[in-house]
Amino acid sequence: MFSVPFAGPDRRVERRCPAAGVPPSLGRMSTLLSESTPQAATAEETRNDRGGWIVGVLLFSSLCIVVGLIWDISWHMTIGRDTLWSAPHVLEQVGAALAGLSCGYVALRTTFAGTPEQRAATVRFWGFRAPLGAWIAIWGAFAMIFSVPFDNWWHNAYGLDVEILSPPHVVLMSGALAIQIAAIIVSVGFQNRAPDGRRYAVACVIGAGALVAMVALGISEFTIQPNTWHTGLTWMIAGLVFPYLLCGISRAGRLRWPGTWAALAYMAIFLVTQWILVQFPATPRLTPIVRPLTQMAAYGFPMLLVVPASAFDLLIRKWDDIGDWKLAGVLGSAFVILIVAVHWPFATFLLESPLAQNDFFLARHWPYFATPGEWERTFFDPQPLLNVRLLFAMLLATVSARAGLAWGAWLRRVRR
Repeated sequence: MFSVPFAGPDRRVERRCPAAGVPPSLGRMSTLLSESTPQAATAEETRNDRGGWIVGVLLFSSLCIVVGLIWDISWHMTIGRDTLWSAPHVLEQVGAALAGLSCGYVALRTTFAGTPEQRAATVRFWGFRAPLGAWIAIWGAFAMIFSVPFDNWWHNAYGLDVEILSPPHVVLMSGALAIQIAAIIVSVGFQNRAPDGRRYAVACVIGAGALVAMVALGISEFTIQPNTWHTGLTWMIAGLVFPYLLCGISRAGRLRWPGTWAALAYMAIFLVTQWILVQFPATPRLTPIVRPLTQMAAYGFPMLLVVPASAFDLLIRKWDDIGDWKLAGVLGSAFVILIVAVHWPFATFLLESPLAQNDFFLARHWPYFATPGEWERTFFDPQPLLNVRLLFAMLLATVSARAGLAWGAWLRRVRR
């Protein structure tokens, strides 16, 4: 049977001397009984596990949002801008509303009917009590819902846009990121409090995978297409962003390979969503239509972050005591070296190999308004492999890794 390796907290049995007047044999028996009796551990786990349903709700909300955003991009590439009530928009806002309403319920329930244990694991805000992640999720839900009329007004005032980082989209992404972060914080809080936090550790890496996918969408104009994978700017941006996320979850997670599992979750979210989307027929509805499409277009194959993430897990486990700045230098250098070494030939494969021109590798999927040409099979602004931009990317990755290690150390201490 498949099982996820789990590294739980250290459990050292304290040796105790028998009390005065108690025979050694009875003392040893009482110690063994106290260690083997499950009632105390079960009661503690039950107290810590109350309210754990919110972890599942926030994870579901996070997945709805990130899948909806991938679907929305594919919708714009294939069909064009649609109404506010298009299916991807509805899915995104369902995720936002579910997160906001469920966390609002948690705040009201904990404030007025919470147990002392539940109140102790919360943060006070305006007289109400809720876990820290719940407050972040509530803010994120409000931001996402506000972005809908803002986006509609923006298009009516300035016309259609094809940029991911327009002001309304930035508000939307900020709210979505807040909900992703909230899911991680709530999962980590339960993971850190529970005697056996396996399922919360799994939830933590799934939430981290959704967060990586969300951030990848935010910077995708520079990183998603293999045409940019021979460009120094791509690796500077990737080095600034991804080490922070992967190092944080690698240090905080209690699975044995948390960063690796998070990277796999990120790839699964991207790939499964797009593999399903490209099976559906669709045609463009807005002119000019320079590329007649008959099925949903894919945004692109995700970056192979699982390679540097595995290295992070291994290096952090082995050298976590050498000092954070030294470790960050090793991690940042390893990130750039590994990610470039993997994507340099992989980009050539996706652009040039006939084996990549299918719906598995999702190569050469372009929007209906992109003029066909030889540029589809060429690299944008190719540069030599060893240049100053890659060295600068290592510096950025080092700083990002150091910040990620600090974030992971903070997540380890989260209890509320």
